[in-house]
Amino acid sequence: LLDDIVLTHSLFLPTERFLQQLHQQYPGGPRGAMREGSGLRRKRAVLAVLLHFLETYKGLLQEEESAGKVIKELYLLIMKDTSLYHELEDEIIKLHQLVETVELKVADETPPPNKQVKPLFRHFRRIDSCLQTRVAFRGSDEIFCRVYMPDHSYVTIRSRLSASVQDILTSVTEKLQYSEEQSARGDALILVTMASSGEKAVLQPSEECVFTTLGINSHLFACTKDTFDSLVPLPEEIQVVPGDTEIHRAEPEDVANHLTAFHWELFRCIHELEFVDYVFHGERGRRETANLELLLQRCSEVQHWVGTELLLCEGLGKRAHLLKKLIKIAAICKQNQDMLSFYAIVIGLNNAAVSRLRLTWEKLPGKFKNLFRKFENLTDPCRNHKTYREVLAKMKPPLIPFVPLILKDLTFLHEGSKTLLDGLVNMEKLHCIAEKVRTVRKYRSRPLCLELEASPAQLQTKAYVRQLRVIDNQNLLFELSYKLEPGSQ
Repeated sequence: LLDDIVLTHSLFLPTERFLQQLHQQYPGGPRGAMREGSGLRRKRAVLAVLLHFLETYKGLLQEEESAGKVIKELYLLIMKDTSLYHELEDEIIKLHQLVETVELKVADETPPPNKQVKPLFRHFRRIDSCLQTRVAFRGSDEIFCRVYMPDHSYVTIRSRLSASVQDILTSVTEKLQYSEEQSARGDALILVTMASSGEKAVLQPSEECVFTTLGINSHLFACTKDTFDSLVPLPEEIQVVPGDTEIHRAEPEDVANHLTAFHWELFRCIHELEFVDYVFHGERGRRETANLELLLQRCSEVQHWVGTELLLCEGLGKRAHLLKKLIKIAAICKQNQDMLSFYAIVIGLNNAAVSRLRLTWEKLPGKFKNLFRKFENLTDPCRNHKTYREVLAKMKPPLIPFVPLILKDLTFLHEGSKTLLDGLVNMEKLHCIAEKVRTVRKYRSRPLCLELEASPAQLQTKAYVRQLRVIDNQNLLFELSYKLEPGSQ
């Protein structure tokens, strides 16, 4: 019950208010001294809730300034009881360790050291950065980002991940030395997202955390309202150059293992509370879902990567061989219990631009045709993904689930029942949501152990897997498909 409440309290009570209520319940607190039963039992109960809260939230509390203030006040109150209640000694020691772990400065309010800039993997496609182990992002982290102009020149700005559109425009204006006079004339800059398909949307000044909401090949453009209509995608996003890539040279086992290793890093970075915030829009806002959104974007990226590689392969024989290799990679990902990569590859092979390549599929050996049919059955959404759920239930951690399905389940739980019933919290709903979130905890309860060599060839494959170049424009994929096999149905 305690875990249920801590995981889901933001559905019915903001974090700061939740902690304030806890503070008030502690004997000796703002109102606690006048409460009845303000003894050891009540103190221990408050301590138990606070300890579990800190253990669950950990690093997220660095983003919660107001919540951190309440925790500090309660912490100082509890520390006064160390000499009075020896029975609480173990809990208080544990509390002290947790407060230090989450970096809640209590006595010493010295400013934190400068944080290391951690570039987002979609914005930097350099081998030296993509080979680094992925670490969790927080809203206060600073990143480098390119913002393009209508003529495709760009400025590189340094910004917080949680920065608002207005903050980004201010940084761009400073870089461009954009004058107040131009702004006063109505030539003020606006921030626009531009996809490779040419779709564009104006971002509102108050929007935050826009970096993680960009599409695979989307970019930020700064322009005036007069130049908005003239914006076009970057040339490299619409020019297609067929040719062999690393996948033609790499072994299926190596590609699959590096996919699993990278996706495990991304999955491990997601705080379990991000699943709650993503679906239920908790009061912490989008900043706490950055790691989850990056994994979802990566899932989409792998789907488009499959189609891109096949449709850029011009020779029929070579394309059939690549199709066979991709099915092999999916099979090895399934053996690795990386169901995210497995699902993404199967969905990519079922893309209409790929599935219509009749000549390519006919050239595939019968063994691999049968294997792919089994994969299609496993990913069949019929009866609420029954087959996939049965397979997943038999797997033991560590494993990487198909994360979009977890979000779908949480959305169903949220929309299928009310959070409050007659003014009371619907505990059954909260329990079901918490149970779903706890499955994520279970999947990551053991470390992933993959033996990956550090040879130059392996590092090249690793770099390729972590910086995929993909076409996410479905119209362009169809053009390539019809060019390869005009008559296929």
